[in-house]
Amino acid sequence: MKEFLIELFADYRTQIVFLHVLSAVVWVGGMIAMKFAAHPSFVQIESPIHRLARISQALKRLFVIVSPFVIILIITAVIMAVGLGFRAAAVDANGVVIDTYAMHIYKLVHVKESIWMIMSANLFVMILRRNKAQKLLDKGDMAGAKKALEMIGKYMVPVNIILGIIAIYLGVTLRNAY
Repeated sequence: MKEFLIELFADYRTQIVFLHVLSAVVWVGGMIAMKFAAHPSFVQIESPIHRLARISQALKRLFVIVSPFVIILIITAVIMAVGLGFRAAAVDANGVVIDTYAMHIYKLVHVKESIWMIMSANLFVMILRRNKAQKLLDKGDMAGAKKALEMIGKYMVPVNIILGIIAIYLGVTLRNAY
């Protein structure tokens, strides 16, 4: 499998990096647009039921758009991590560090991958909360729906935006490491 990923990256390097960067841009950019452009306009809707319904609908659309890009991002991250040979440059076959700089870079790869995985888990929970909020809205439980959606907008999206920006910065750092 390792040899396949190395060969795949060697043959399609530009396309894989492009898909990875595009996925990060769509995911993080979508959250930024939702938080700082769409959400402030939703707050202006006077009717609480219409406001919550619009927020729920917009989140559903966002999640439908970003979900395939999250999958692409994770797949391309694995292909690049293996294809670029970060481990092979850092340690020998026995796991002994052979280059401290390469080991530092290899650790950054793991940090970046961990950030994307945390963001993915957070996204999954956001999807579950949005779906729960929609069911509560459908039942007429405005307070419950508001509570479920509020957590997404106040905490979960901002956390993913911050983590996404850090991951993008680490990606630039890794790209310029050699």
